Amino acid sequence: MSTGFLIAVTAGVICGIVVAAYFVAIDRTRPVTAGSGAWSAPAARTPWIKQFEALARPLAARMPAHETGPLRQKLSRAGDPGGLTPAGFQAVRYAAAALFAIVGLTLGLLVQAPIPSLLLAPMAGLVAALLGYVTPTLWLQQRISQRRRQIERSLAEATDLLTLVVESGMSLDEGLLSITERFHNALGDEIGKVLREIRLGRPRMAALEHMALTTGVADLHHLVESIVQSDQMGVPIARLLRVQAMEMRRRQRQTAQERAAQASSRMVFPMVGCIFPVLWIVLLGPAIIQIVKSLH
Repeated sequence: MSTGFLIAVTAGVICGIVVAAYFVAIDRTRPVTAGSGAWSAPAARTPWIKQFEALARPLAARMPAHETGPLRQKLSRAGDPGGLTPAGFQAVRYAAAALFAIVGLTLGLLVQAPIPSLLLAPMAGLVAALLGYVTPTLWLQQRISQRRRQIERSLAEATDLLTLVVESGMSLDEGLLSITERFHNALGDEIGKVLREIRLGRPRMAALEHMALTTGVADLHHLVESIVQSDQMGVPIARLLRVQAMEMRRRQRQTAQERAAQASSRMVFPMVGCIFPVLWIVLLGPAIIQIVKSLH
């Protein structure tokens, strides 16, 4: 057992040395540009996530186009965490799978089990590698759901603020800017992206439609559709925004009532699984003890 553990540790150290040497080689071979013999400032160090992306580029480049597009859309809905690209996210998955595989192999060698270690260690490493490969995807889905809830909770209040700004005589862009100044969450980030795209020359309505498509929030999509239709038909946007805000609050109130109605049915399982067994133990425990004593 000790020999196998030493072999696993030695293999892990060798792999770590190889990866570190690869990163050092990348830093040493990075081209340096200088003009007219003048001194140039050293280039900024490449983030570790970009180094992983460069390391996994041969594997990530083989991703088919029908997988790269949906993955890029998911990263955008998650707020582009760490500036990850599809190749960078694939690199994170490979790195997590390798790390979990090493942990699984080590545990398979250390744990005492009826199964031989030569069979248990590869099985544990394989299961851990699959778990490590899936974990980044689960984290990404959780981050998407969290940002979507933030947008849904803030959208009605943001629409009220936008309505007040537009009714006061300001433009729609100024109303969007006020939202970014007031809301420092996922909604403010998405509105900030829209404003940056507008400054770069993209049409306002096209930028708003892209935001609604990217976030995947139904209420935001309905709001953008209404703004686009009012712009096309010449309807006053302030009145439309007021109606949309009232409709959003009605839907939120209806959703809250539905969740409150479902709370009673959801409480049945915790009561049956946690409260009732303890209650029966407290009530019947003394009687069972007395019966056992009388039998002896």
